[in-house]
Amino acid sequence: MSTQVLRTQVGIVGAGPAGLLLGQLLAQHGIDSVVLEAQSRAYIEQRVRAGLMEHGACQQLRDAGVGARMDREGLPHEGIVLRFDGASHRIPLTELTGRHVTVYGQQEVVKDLVEARLAAGLKLLFDATATAIEGIDGERPVIRFRHDGVAGELHCDIVAGCDGFHGVARAAMPADLLRVFERVYPFAWLGILAEAPPVSPELVYASHDRGFALASMRSERIVRLYLQCASDADITAWPDGRIWDELDTRFADDQGFRLARGTVLQKGLTPLRSFVAEPLRAGRLFLAGDAAHIVPPTGAKGLNLAFADIHLLAAALRDWFADGDAHGLDGYSAAALRRVWQYERFSWWMTMLLHRFDHHTPFERRMQQAELAYVTGSRAAMTGLAENYVGLPLG
Repeated sequence: MSTQVLRTQVGIVGAGPAGLLLGQLLAQHGIDSVVLEAQSRAYIEQRVRAGLMEHGACQQLRDAGVGARMDREGLPHEGIVLRFDGASHRIPLTELTGRHVTVYGQQEVVKDLVEARLAAGLKLLFDATATAIEGIDGERPVIRFRHDGVAGELHCDIVAGCDGFHGVARAAMPADLLRVFERVYPFAWLGILAEAPPVSPELVYASHDRGFALASMRSERIVRLYLQCASDADITAWPDGRIWDELDTRFADDQGFRLARGTVLQKGLTPLRSFVAEPLRAGRLFLAGDAAHIVPPTGAKGLNLAFADIHLLAAALRDWFADGDAHGLDGYSAAALRRVWQYERFSWWMTMLLHRFDHHTPFERRMQQAELAYVTGSRAAMTGLAENYVGLPLG
C-alpha cells in the first residue's frame, strides 16, 4: 500500500483547542495548514475537560470568528466564592478588575472550531496518529503519521506540536536541549458531571479538614463537582452516594447548606501536576499547550494558557510567512515562558492554599487558614487573586 504524501505550510499535530485555534488564525492570514488528530471527531467533541475561560480567551475566539455560540450559551461569572471554616467569602472579580470569566466547556470550544474548519474546507484528519517528526533542523520537516491504516508523510515549513502531554511533539525535541521542571502532587481530583442545579451562581472553592472540593457548572442544569482524593484512589470505592455525602461534608457552612442531588452522568479521576518543558522551540518545531506545560486545574488555567501560546505563535507565523520577519518566531519561547511561569505560580499557589496535605503539621494547617483569612480579608490580596484569575493581559 502506497504512502500518502501531503504538503502544507504549517503542520499542526493535535486537534485540541490549541491546534484548532492556531489553524483558524492561520487561515485568516492566508496561511495553509493541515491538522492531524489521533482520535475520532466524536471522541474529541465529547471529552469533558476545562470549562472556565478568561476574559482574553473569550475575545480570542470572537476575533477568530468562532465566538457566537459561546456568547449565546456561555455563563459569565463576575466572582468566585472561597468557603472555609463554615463561612463563604466572595471574591468580586469584576469589581476588582473590570473583567469577568465565562463558563463554557472545552468540548464546546472544540466543536465550534472543528465546525468552522470543516465548513471552510480546511484539512483536518481524524484518526491520524503522528508517529515521528523528522528534519526539524532543515527547511522542510516531515511529520510521519498513520491514517486509516495507511502510512503518511506531511511535509511542511513549520511544525506546531499541540498534541498534549503524551504526544510525539515534545519527544521530538533534542534531548540535550530540553529541560523539564515538574512537581507531582500527592492527591487527585475525583470529578463528576451530574444533572442537578448549580451549587451557587458562581464557582465555589472549599477548603475543609477532610480535603478540597470545587463546585462548578456547565449549564443551568448540569454541574461539575470535584473532591480531593488519594492519587491512587479506586474509583469503584466511590459509589454515587458516598460522593454526594462527602461533597455535603466539605461544602457545609453555617447556614445548613446541602447540595441538590441528581443523576451522575460521568465520573473520573484527574491527577494533579505542575510541569514545564523548556524551550518551546527547536529548529522548525514549536510546542504549544499541554505539549509544553501542565498546570494543576485549581487555577483554571490550562485552556487559557494554551490560547496564550497560540496568540504569540500565530502572530509570529503571520509575520514570518508575510515578509520573512523572524523576530516573533525567535522570541516565541522566551515570551511564552514568561506567562507560563506566572500561571504555574498562580496554579501552584491556589493548590497549596486550598488542599490538605498528609504531611501537614497542625502549625502548617494554621498557616493555611491564616492565609485564607488574609486573602479574603484584604482588598489588595483579593485584587491579586482576581487579576490572575480573570487572566493577565495577552502579550
